[in-house]
Amino acid sequence: MIPDLVLRGGMIADGTGQAPFAGDIAISEGRVVAVGEVPDTGAPELDVTGLVVAPGFIDIHSHSDYTLLVDPRAKSAIYQGVTLEVIGNCGHGCFPVRDVKLSQQAVYGYSEDIPMTWSSAGGYFERLEQAGPAVNVLSLVPNGQLRLSVLGVADRPATKAEIGEMTFLLRESLAEGAWGYSTGLEYAPEAGASEDELTALARANRAAGGWYATHTRKRDEGAAEAVAEAIRTAERADTKLQVSHLVPRNGLDEARRCAELVEAARARGLDVEFDMHTRTFGLTHLFAALPAWALSAPPAELEQILRDPIKRDQMRGHESILSAGKDWGRIVLFDNRFWPDLARRDLGSIAAERGQDVFDTIYDLLLGALEEPHKLMVIINAYSEDQQREAFAHPLCVPGSDATTMAPDGPLAEASFHGAYTWASWFYRFMVRENKLLTTAEAVHKLTGQPAARIGLRDRGHIEEGARADLAIFDPNRFSETATTYEPNQLAEGMVHVFVNGVHTLRDGELTGNRAGMVIRR
Repeated sequence: MIPDLVLRGGMIADGTGQAPFAGDIAISEGRVVAVGEVPDTGAPELDVTGLVVAPGFIDIHSHSDYTLLVDPRAKSAIYQGVTLEVIGNCGHGCFPVRDVKLSQQAVYGYSEDIPMTWSSAGGYFERLEQAGPAVNVLSLVPNGQLRLSVLGVADRPATKAEIGEMTFLLRESLAEGAWGYSTGLEYAPEAGASEDELTALARANRAAGGWYATHTRKRDEGAAEAVAEAIRTAERADTKLQVSHLVPRNGLDEARRCAELVEAARARGLDVEFDMHTRTFGLTHLFAALPAWALSAPPAELEQILRDPIKRDQMRGHESILSAGKDWGRIVLFDNRFWPDLARRDLGSIAAERGQDVFDTIYDLLLGALEEPHKLMVIINAYSEDQQREAFAHPLCVPGSDATTMAPDGPLAEASFHGAYTWASWFYRFMVRENKLLTTAEAVHKLTGQPAARIGLRDRGHIEEGARADLAIFDPNRFSETATTYEPNQLAEGMVHVFVNGVHTLRDGELTGNRAGMVIRR
């Protein structure tokens, strides 16, 4: 058989963690058909001498649920060699949907340009296939949408009947192709969920073959206890656990305690690992400071709530992802069109300048952005490079973007999400070239074989005969990020070729226009 293409002369890092070796790869009908010494058959050839040939990188923690509909080219991902994204993380995602307006609370990157016309996992997957993403995609079932669909904005544990209804929706989503169940317990729509409720849903997820990923309840003070809750939930439900962005926002000692809890659970027999994003800060909406009952209000009513001194006093006591650390100096307003003069400043200094309580400042800022409040974002400075070095060197850790796919041109040109353009390229530069904490083979394994094993993918994440031809081919001396905190929309450099399901998607550092990604149903 004459293959469709032969890659000649690369250094193959096959995703297993073993040392790279010189060799050729033959591709036919979207799969790898030969690895090693491939004879000349007259097939087209591509010279990749001097480049690392790796499996396509896997983003185990993505929020591209909506941006892949808005701009399916996924340029920020492809330029980093990413060929597969796991969406539906942190309880955020696009199904199930019963109230379109309410559901937007648990979606990153929502755009009115793409009407939400579906209600189920199957309907969303069909819509995503119609968009034709450049990357492969699989999804978890987001707990935020389960609760919004059944409880609305109720800030309380679910009743037995409500747990039964959420279980039905969870099982329906899994039957339509979702891969597991995720929670975002630090966010208002899910903060009221009880441990018993989560265990019941995680158990139903396990029975259907899924795995459980959780953004834990607290990631500042009390972070270790929140990780312990996640472990208890997984052990009671007898399910595989992925702790999302494990490293907490309150220092290296607490980060070590969290890692020790995971290690101890692993030693007891729990199938548990964790991931971490590759930036020293978190990114979220400013409206995350509001309680669920305010978030659910229509714009006119929300305006009244934000202006009402009595309602403001009622909201001040709400502990959110922003207020949990009690340090407003580390929360920075990102660039925006509503308050450009206040961008890149921390909320503490803005409030002091205005002579206000910080919560009043937040409510005023939101009042100025009522037409598009989801576009008012804040940075939460939280992590040190020491925390990153320890986390990414840990054998149970894999990196993830915790971001949405982006593009510096097209319909997303004016949007930003930190990590989108930098996560894999930063990881390689920081851990391999700069700090020499990982070899090329080890770093590639953390980007490919290890996340594939966590997900349960058998034909991706490694290079061998029969595997899908998802390939990232890069210059190991140049692969790096170019984006910065305040100039985030810049493509990574050093990725030379990318193949998705055997289709040449990036050629000599330029998009080919081909989009061969698949929606992978379990």
